[in-house]
Amino acid sequence: MVFVRDPGRSDTIIIGGGPAGLSCAIQCSLPGRRTLVLEKTEACGKKLLITGSGQCNLTHAGDIRDFPRHYGVNGKFLKPALSAWTNRDLCSFFATYGVPLETEADGKVFPRSRRSRDVLHVLLQACREKGTEIRCGEPVSSVNREKEVFRVDTSQGRYYSHHLVIATGGASYPATGSSGDGYRFAASLTHTLVPPAPALTPVYIDPFPLADLAGISFPGMVFTIWRENRKVAGCRGDVLITHTGLSGPGILDNSRSMLAGDEIRLSFVGGVPPDTCAREIVSGIPGQGFRNVASLLARYRIPSRVLDRLLELSGIDPHLSCAHLPAEKRKRIVASLTAFPLTISGLGDFTTAMVTRGGVALHDVTARTMESRHMNNLFFAGEVLDIDGDTGGYNLQAAFSTGWLAGTSIRNRLLPP
Repeated sequence: MVFVRDPGRSDTIIIGGGPAGLSCAIQCSLPGRRTLVLEKTEACGKKLLITGSGQCNLTHAGDIRDFPRHYGVNGKFLKPALSAWTNRDLCSFFATYGVPLETEADGKVFPRSRRSRDVLHVLLQACREKGTEIRCGEPVSSVNREKEVFRVDTSQGRYYSHHLVIATGGASYPATGSSGDGYRFAASLTHTLVPPAPALTPVYIDPFPLADLAGISFPGMVFTIWRENRKVAGCRGDVLITHTGLSGPGILDNSRSMLAGDEIRLSFVGGVPPDTCAREIVSGIPGQGFRNVASLLARYRIPSRVLDRLLELSGIDPHLSCAHLPAEKRKRIVASLTAFPLTISGLGDFTTAMVTRGGVALHDVTARTMESRHMNNLFFAGEVLDIDGDTGGYNLQAAFSTGWLAGTSIRNRLLPP
């Protein structure tokens, strides 16, 4: 990295040395043009280093045209950015720099080394080759617009630039530097904020009747979210029972739709409707009265410990014979199997959430350039925007793509006509 003593003026200042900021710098740094990255922590990419438990699931191998649906209602905004730097482009970029990637069966893409540090090394190497100047350990205190130039004040000095990129990340994992600074900068430049909140977070249930079953998971579980007795969302995904509630990709991905007080209703029978489940149970009883209830329900392949607990909570002895299973108890079993209710007492906070939902409102940003609609030459990239994706590499791809598109937009202005 190159450190410059005299701040002077820059063509571009990028606030934030994460994936979005570094990819933007790589794309907009040109010979004879000064690009300066200001990173508040002592080193770039601290949050990148912990992604995927340090293995760095940096994208997904699916069709890029399918990506927008993995970002909730705001996915459409990302189409130009994802087209500008696709998952294929990203993989080719890292392969060119000697970091081969590999794809798991579920489509997640990792560096073959399984070291996130290798990914960060490539980004920094590319910045060095482009002549990008990076100042670490220099938090920005304020940003202002003075006529056609941006003034950026830090703990160590004052900088001026024709172009400014805010790529500070969100508010999750604040120990890595993502403490929400970008929201303050955006607001000071008269931009609208959607209130930030944790996303990709586990949910807590208190009291939690399944706590002692922690570690049991359900691939592709069907569940619904209810608020004030109205269905908010129907979901499917892997669900993991924890000591304090629920986690797993299905819960994390849909946590953006959940609030404390909501009710999650779990289907342990693959989404089989209650009336169908009831018919299946009744049809299995004739001639099988000697069987106990637990064996009757074996067709649903529910882990025995979980099934025993569901029956216990329904007030039914799992050893009860089918011959002694009255209609009222059958009704209770069906309710537990098809829509087991759990009330959310809370969601994980920013210290446990993987990403942030909310941020700079997308109606303030032009999707095809990442430029502010209210202020020329001001750009936003990465998690500071009101975008949050599913698990599986979608969030990092969004950071890389929006950073690259912002960098491309600036590059096109810096190149001679």
